[in-house]
Amino acid sequence: MTVPLSILDLAPLVSGGTAGDALRRTLDLARHAEQFGYHRYWVAEHHLTPGVASSQPALLLGQIAAATGHIRLGSGAVQTGFLTPLGVVEQFGMLDALHPGRFDLGLGRSAQRRKSVLTEPADEPVVEARVVDGLLIPKSFSFTPIFRSSRSALFFRLLHQPDATPVDLDTAIGDIQTLLAGPYTDGEGNEARAVPGEGADLEIWVLGSSGGESARVAGARGLPFAANYHVSPARVLEAVDAYREAFRPSAVLSEPHVMVSADVVVADDDETARHLASPYGLWVRSVRTGDGAIPYPSPAEAAAHEWTDEDRELVADRVETQFAGSPSTVAERLDTLRRVTGADELLVTTMTYDHADRVRSFELLAKEWLNS
Repeated sequence: MTVPLSILDLAPLVSGGTAGDALRRTLDLARHAEQFGYHRYWVAEHHLTPGVASSQPALLLGQIAAATGHIRLGSGAVQTGFLTPLGVVEQFGMLDALHPGRFDLGLGRSAQRRKSVLTEPADEPVVEARVVDGLLIPKSFSFTPIFRSSRSALFFRLLHQPDATPVDLDTAIGDIQTLLAGPYTDGEGNEARAVPGEGADLEIWVLGSSGGESARVAGARGLPFAANYHVSPARVLEAVDAYREAFRPSAVLSEPHVMVSADVVVADDDETARHLASPYGLWVRSVRTGDGAIPYPSPAEAAAHEWTDEDRELVADRVETQFAGSPSTVAERLDTLRRVTGADELLVTTMTYDHADRVRSFELLAKEWLNS
């Protein structure tokens, strides 16, 4: 069964490159993605990260929309703790006003989670490694030490106004939906309208990495849900299960709708793909040590790194669940992911040092997937 295939792009910098280089490569990749037949092109939101240029999804999506003609564009995801609901609606309302009917508003709750984890103990049990019907579910990784670090505290301070308290995800989504439907009233006869924004033709998604609040809110509100196998592969099954269990039909959906993400690298043969993917572990290591993603290294730079057992354990779950290989190899693994999770759509992200290799990876995968 072939399901729609889409792209998630972080606009990654590469070693020796600049943010401008990364953003221009994103525009080029989006044009190619449209030609290759991908269904959606989403961009991430990451802040204060040396190796990622996608920090402002709405701004970047406006540039991509102007460079493309019809492919759906979206955020993966706008972090609701860093903007007010009105700010989100105005930004995406402006995009829709200029390029009607093309945008997905993907929403996430990382800001709220990061705030709470600085002061509250982690409550997620460890997931032990296992294989489920051919899909590797690795041992879970805890981000708690990173979120509790003094560096994360600095980031949180820079991303919020003093004394500002983000609303919970359910409240944020409710306010966003109300502002889009318009008008927004306070019960005392006062009303507010988002211009642009009210009446915007946006498809709202919720993204989540576990079976927690994001999955439950998406289900309860009857919204489509994107589960992150590429970020938290250990928890993908609990995420989709929690979403489906919480799902209630809405004006948007009559039944659950799930998209699942994966890291992939595709080349003409398995050996070449593994070589192109070889820097991935070193890049993940930079994220997992709490220093922030480094500019993506070259295969030669990755080969020069002296790995310790601690390093390998730190990145094992991500490296082992990256799908690197020939078109048929990767398509087979993606189909396993689809089958085990019951995904209605798949979302793939790819990083390579050379831009031509990344474009080629998406081209090969699209030809294999869409013709299967």
